[in-house]
Amino acid sequence: MANYSSLLSLSVCFLVLFHGCFAKTESEQQSQYQNRCQLQNLNALKPQHRFRSEAGLTEFWDQNEQQFQCARVAFLRHRIQHKGLLLPSFNNAPQLVYVVRGQGIHGAVFPGCPETFQSQSQQGHQQQQQSYKDQHQKIRQIKEGDVLAMPAGVPHWIYNNGQSQLVLVSLIDVGNRANQLDQNFRKFFIAGNPQEGLVRGGQSQGQSRNRKEEEKEEQEQQESGGNNLLSGIDEDILAEVLRIDTRLARKLQNQKDKRGAIVRVDDDFELTSPRKVERQQGQQEEEEGEQEDEDEQEQKGQGQRGGNGIEETFCSLSLKHRTDSSFADVFNPRAGRITSLNSFNFPILQALRLSAERGVLYRNAMYAPHWNMNAHSIVFVTRGSARIQIVSENGDAVFDDQVEEGQVITVPQNYVMVKKAGDKGFEWIAFKTNANARVSQIAGRVSVFRALPVDVMANSFGISREEANRLKQERQEVSLFSPRQGSHSEQ
Repeated sequence: MANYSSLLSLSVCFLVLFHGCFAKTESEQQSQYQNRCQLQNLNALKPQHRFRSEAGLTEFWDQNEQQFQCARVAFLRHRIQHKGLLLPSFNNAPQLVYVVRGQGIHGAVFPGCPETFQSQSQQGHQQQQQSYKDQHQKIRQIKEGDVLAMPAGVPHWIYNNGQSQLVLVSLIDVGNRANQLDQNFRKFFIAGNPQEGLVRGGQSQGQSRNRKEEEKEEQEQQESGGNNLLSGIDEDILAEVLRIDTRLARKLQNQKDKRGAIVRVDDDFELTSPRKVERQQGQQEEEEGEQEDEDEQEQKGQGQRGGNGIEETFCSLSLKHRTDSSFADVFNPRAGRITSLNSFNFPILQALRLSAERGVLYRNAMYAPHWNMNAHSIVFVTRGSARIQIVSENGDAVFDDQVEEGQVITVPQNYVMVKKAGDKGFEWIAFKTNANARVSQIAGRVSVFRALPVDVMANSFGISREEANRLKQERQEVSLFSPRQGSHSEQ
C-alpha cells in the first residue's frame, strides 16, 4: 500500500511538472508573438526578392517585416507568361491565391483520390492509329477575380492558357497549426530545378548581399544540383521504384535544368476537361458558362446549409470561388461592393482557418471605419489608390498614407481602419487569418454608434442628445459610404 501511494505521488509530481513546463513554453511563445505585434508604425510594402524563370517571374515580400511576423504570414506574387507552367509543388502551410489578371488552368493532387478526368487520344495515320489514355485528377479554369484555397502539403500546378500575362498573389499562413515546421515559408518542388532562394520562400542565407551576388549564387546552385524532391533520392533507387532506367531517373532529378520554377510549354498542352470535349462536340460556350455558374451557385448553397460530410467529400472539395459582382455581399451603387469568402460559402476555408474579402470602391467613396474582431487582415491593392488610416489601441495613427497598386499592408486584429478611394477608384483583396473573420463598424446602419443608446453616446463624448442622435442617424448606408456632396459648416 505504501509503494502504491509513493508511485501515485510520483506520478502526480511528474504530471504537475509536465503541465507546468508545457504551460510555460506555450506562454513564452504567446508572449513572443504578442511582442511582435507591438507595432508603432506600419508601411505599405513592395516585394523585395525576385526570381526569374524561363517563362515568368516570382516575387516575395520580406517575411522578416514586423507586420508579417505579427500576422505570421508570408506573401508572394507569380507573373506567368503565355504558355508558362508553374511547376508542381506544395507548401508547408495553407495558402490562398487570388487571380489579379489573366486566365489559366489549375490542378491539385489529393492523396488517395481517384483520377476522375479521363480521355483517349489518337496519333498516327488513319490506318495505323495509336491511342493512349490519360487519367488525372480534376482541373479547373481560373480567371481574374477567382480565389483558390490550397491546404498544406497538397501538390498543385498552374498553366497560363490565355493570351496575356497571368498574375497571381498568394498568402501563406505559416502560423497555421497545419505547419509543424518552423515559422518560415518553404516550397517543395516535385519537378524542375528552382532557385534555392525560391525554395526557401524568398529568404536569403546571407543578410548583406546585393542582387547581383544573389543571382550569381543562385546560378551556381542551379548548376551544382537539382532542387526538387527527387534530386536527393539515389538514382538507382529512383529507377527501381518507378521501373525505369537510370538515364531517365537522372532526367527526373533535373540537376542541370536552368529554366527555374516557371517553364515554357513549346508543344500543344493537352489536358482533359469536360468543357473542351463538349466544345469539340459543338456545344455553345454560353451554355457551358451558364452551367458552370449554376454549379458554383449549387456549391455555395451547400456550404450555407452546413457540412455534414455528405454534400462535399474530401476528394470533391471545391478549391475555387468567384468574387465578381454577382457574388457581392454588400453593394452600394454610389460607393462600391464587397464580397466575403468564409467557411459558410467556401467550406474548405474551415480546414484552412483562413478567409478573404474582395472590395471595390468607386471614386472618392469610403469604407466605414471598422476593425476585424478575430483576425489579422493582409491587404493587397489590385487597382487604383486610396488613403488608408490605421489606428492602434492607444489612439495613435500607425499608418496614414496613400496606397497604390501592388502594395501590401497588414492590419492587426482589432486595429481600426478606414479607406477613402482616390479619383480613379480603389480595389483590393484582403486575406484574413480566421475561417470566419468578423468585422465591427464604428459608423453606418449596422454599427456600434447605431446600437448604443443616445444617453450613452451623449455622456461618453460629452455632447448633447441632439448631437448624439445625429451621430446615430446621419449615415444610413451599411458599410460603403458614398462621397460627401458638400461640407457641413462648423456649428
